[in-house]
This record gives sequence, C-alpha cells and structure tokens, in this order.
Amino acid sequence: MITQKMKYALKALLVLADEAAEGRPEALTIEEIARRSGTPKRFLEHILLEIRNAGVIASTRGRSGGYSLIKKPSEVSLSELLRMIDGPIAPLPCLSRRAYQRCEDCSDEATCRIRRVFADVFWSYLLIIESLTLEDMLRSDATTAQVMGA
Repeated sequence: MITQKMKYALKALLVLADEAAEGRPEALTIEEIARRSGTPKRFLEHILLEIRNAGVIASTRGRSGGYSLIKKPSEVSLSELLRMIDGPIAPLPCLSRRAYQRCEDCSDEATCRIRRVFADVFWSYLLIIESLTLEDMLRSDATTAQVMGA
C-alpha cells in the first residue's frame, strides 16, 4: 500500500499538473494547493520540498510566488516518486534494486521459494508501475470508471 504521504504528494502534483495545463498557468501557494487537493497544509510543506529537491517542481518567492510543475507530466515517473516518498517498493529486502539486503533468516537466496514467488509477483508489478507517469494519472478517469464499475 502507498502511504498517506504519497497520496498527498500525488494529489498536490495533480493540482500542479492541472494548473500547468491551463492557458496561463500560475505558481500556486501551499494554501491553494491544499485547498484544491483537499490535503492538510501542514503536511504539504515538507512533501513539496522533497519533490522540489528532486527537480519535479519549482518554487518562487514573493507576492506572486508559489509552486509550479517544471517537468512535463509524461516525464514524472510514479515509481520514482514512490521510491522518493515511501522508500523501497519491493515486497522483500532481497528483491530491492536500490535497497537490497539479504534476508536475515535466509540460508540460500537461489533456492528460497518465498523469494521466487514474490519475485514473479514483483516483476509483474514493476512492469506496470515503472511504465506509469503523472500523465497517466491525468487521463485515468475513463479507465478508473471501467475498473471500479462506475
């Protein structure tokens, strides 16, 4: 499951992406992002700082300052955001690409049946999650309606 922090990050990015798609986009204050996304303002400051440090958004100071999306939505990888906000996404530490650790109770990774089964599941998940971008979330309404039966 993704954390609440990740959900807040995605909601904020969707607001910034919607604003970027406008004819004359403006930088949005934390207050405005919080209002539009339904996200508590007190959590957004830290989250937006992390996303800014990753080069996805920019912040400007001053009277007309705020946050704006500087990458195209098609260039914002959901898997990279997940790793940045939530940490490793692998179900087992021995399957992680970036935070690999041998499982303490494992005597032989090559024959570990738990690792083998979860590796197959995780591989399928990776194929999907690593192909998704913020742009996919912007166009997901029709697909979501089909999946959820709405």
